[in-house]
Formats: sequence, structure tokens, C-alpha cells
Amino acid sequence: MFNNTKKIIRRLIWIRNARSARKKGVNLGKKAVIHGKMELRLKKNSNITIGENVLLNSVNRDYHINMSNSIKLYTGQEGAEIKIGNNTRIHGSCIHAYEKIHIGNNCLIAANSQIIDCNRHGLHFEDPIRRLERITESKPVIIEDYVWIGMNSVILPGVTIGEGGAVAAGSVVTKDVPPYTLVGGNPAIIIKRHNTSVERVK
Repeated sequence: MFNNTKKIIRRLIWIRNARSARKKGVNLGKKAVIHGKMELRLKKNSNITIGENVLLNSVNRDYHINMSNSIKLYTGQEGAEIKIGNNTRIHGSCIHAYEKIHIGNNCLIAANSQIIDCNRHGLHFEDPIRRLERITESKPVIIEDYVWIGMNSVILPGVTIGEGGAVAAGSVVTKDVPPYTLVGGNPAIIIKRHNTSVERVK
């Protein structure tokens, strides 16, 4: 057990700045900022693309809530993809893709949020001992433009959050969120819808 743990630790890479991220194979856009150290796992033939003017923040200082951990960007197997759009800000959260997690432009993701596209273990009610087995069955997660995810939220496999959607703090999102809709709770339910015909500045 301890030997396996050591092997896992050796695969992790700590990133402290944009230059270091690029050297490790992350496609990083102009003016993207890595604030504090970021934990990275990039599997062979997988891809992490970060847009322009993105902030990836792992520093508690001057942040308005307590952050329990650093940013984590993991690809769990070959061919997996994480894509983060322009002008998006992510604080102390985990994004772990076995297939695909796409985050749009102009998004806000508050600290301690978890975004995953794979549950990693099956229910196996007929043979519960099999829950110890790891699985890689995944369902893509899509977070469209202008989405706000509140602190301590969990976005589960297969979820799409529509443009302009919002997730209340501490929510567990198990189903798609319509555009310009606020959801909250565990499991998250619709709290408020907004008139999507309203004009906004691009």
C-alpha cells in the first residue's frame, strides 16, 4: 500500500508560475496568471488548455473566504481534456477529467469546489465488495460562458451548466442547469430563473 502511494506522489507536479506550466505541457494563453502553487497531473496524450487572462488562484491571502487547498488540475487517463476559457477565475478548486471538462469564458468558480466527470467507483449493490474497484467510465462536464459556481460546490459527471447559470454555495449539482438559472441545495434544484432575452454587453 505504501509503495503505491509513493508512486502516485511522484507523478504529481507542483506548478508555481505560467512559465513552469508551459514547460510541463499546459497550453496557457496570454496574461494567464497562476497565483500560488498549483497541483498538476497531465497524463500522456491528454490536454489542458487555459485561455487568455485566466486566474488560477491558490493563495488564501486577500481572498474573502477560507481556501482549504490549492488548485488541482488532473487528467485521469490518456486522451482526457480540460479546457478553460478566457477571463475565467478559479480559486482553490479541483478539476479532474477522465474524458472532458470544458469551462467557458468569463466564469467564476469559488474556493473548494469540485468538478469531476467520473465517479471513480460503482455502486455494485449486488456485490458491494466491488466498490473497492476503480472505474474510468465518464460523462463530460460542460460549463458554459458567464457561469458562477459558489464555494464548496460539487459538479458531478454528465452535467451541463447553461450560459449565465449560477450555483449557490455548498450545492451538489447532479442534473443540467438551464441558462440564466440559479440552482442550490443537495441535490441542487432550481431556485430562480431569469429572462434570457435580456440584452447584455459581450
